[in-house]
Amino acid sequence: MNKQFKRYLQLTLIFLDLIMLVISFIIPRFLFHGRISSSTTYVYLIFGSYSLISWALFSSILGNYAEKIITQFESFSKRSLQVFLLWIIFVLLYLFFSREVQVSRFFVFSFMTIFAIGLFFNRFLYLGIRNYFKSKDYLVNNIIILGYNETALKLSSYFEQESINTNLIGFVEDEKNIKELTHYPVLSDIKNLIQVAKDYDVQEIFSTITPEQNSYIYELITQAENACIRFKVVPDLSHFFNKPVVVDFIRDLPVLSLRSEPLDDVGNKLKKRILDIVVSGLVIIFILSWLIPIVALLILLESRGSIFFSQKRTGKNNLPFNCLKFRSMKPNKDSELKQATKNDMRITRVGRFLRKTSLDEFPQFINVFKGEMSLVGPRPHMLKHTDDYSQIVDQYMIRHFLKPGITGWAQINGFRGEITEPKQIKLRVQNDLWYLENWSIWLDIKILFLTVYTIIKGDKQAY
Repeated sequence: MNKQFKRYLQLTLIFLDLIMLVISFIIPRFLFHGRISSSTTYVYLIFGSYSLISWALFSSILGNYAEKIITQFESFSKRSLQVFLLWIIFVLLYLFFSREVQVSRFFVFSFMTIFAIGLFFNRFLYLGIRNYFKSKDYLVNNIIILGYNETALKLSSYFEQESINTNLIGFVEDEKNIKELTHYPVLSDIKNLIQVAKDYDVQEIFSTITPEQNSYIYELITQAENACIRFKVVPDLSHFFNKPVVVDFIRDLPVLSLRSEPLDDVGNKLKKRILDIVVSGLVIIFILSWLIPIVALLILLESRGSIFFSQKRTGKNNLPFNCLKFRSMKPNKDSELKQATKNDMRITRVGRFLRKTSLDEFPQFINVFKGEMSLVGPRPHMLKHTDDYSQIVDQYMIRHFLKPGITGWAQINGFRGEITEPKQIKLRVQNDLWYLENWSIWLDIKILFLTVYTIIKGDKQAY
């Protein structure tokens, strides 16, 4: 609904914030030009570019301009504040780690203060734009919902949440079918629908009653179109499925799927694979090239055996692959059956450090480069555990629609380490399936960013 309108609103808000950031940079630069040497112009230009790019990056990662955020003033303002605070932290970290002493600290303070005021102004400008669209009759669609049922109630709540230019007048339903109260009026019975729609200047009718349920709907569709009123049917698919479904089309044929899978699209697969190759390639060249000899020496000094630990794990489409890790345990016969536990006696001293810092997982970048794994995805499990967990969790095997990952949505939400009860694996699977249905390239970048943050902060589940 109103997709193009929301897209224009998104672009407008992005443009206003970026312009405000540039203005906030130019004003103190102009005011203090007498105190700033012309030889530092390049330094300030680099600082300004970093500030602009980091704002755009964090806004994208945190979904500052997402449709579901901008439709509500409170959520948009709250998310903007979160992005602003994160942006300040990273701007200050840039100045600290780059040791850039040529940028005036008073300039930085003025720049941030002016931008904060500018964002505050932009949010109220947005509120004005929003109220303008809601106040202009020719921009607002008056709608009626035909039927009073679970689907109708759900639809009305969606309109409340995304009602930038939609005005719900009420319901139309026969009195005998109304079993509970509603804060929207029931305007009439079904037979008087078209007359009521004309009286309230309605542009659209949303019917939660299908023609198959009531053949009179066919006549109402004809009457509505003759009265220049759009008639739309919202079917209740619970008659066929007891869970939400995704509707797609092959030409004029509707195709119902049990879930959305963004990575089923070839373009999205290519985006994810390019990110995997670029990042894993850089890690192999610039990190593993010197990390492997150092870790190998430390492992061999403490215990004899292989440097790497290769274990069969379940990959995409339930196909096994050899998952690589730095060996963190003494060679033992239970490695293919028993997962690591807290204070596990099999773990070596070097291994304990490797596991605590997640360095033991770094050889998996080779798996990523080979295409057996991805940077982000459900964590791969031992073959035995796949058999065991699939008996506990109904939707467990669905997670194998994706390549397994070095890190994942479940891991950054605290679900990693030893599994001691069925509830833990069920929660992990829920997170894995959410990732499968909501994937985007920016979600992958967000997860990678939060994974690095978690490693630096330290994870008590890493042992």
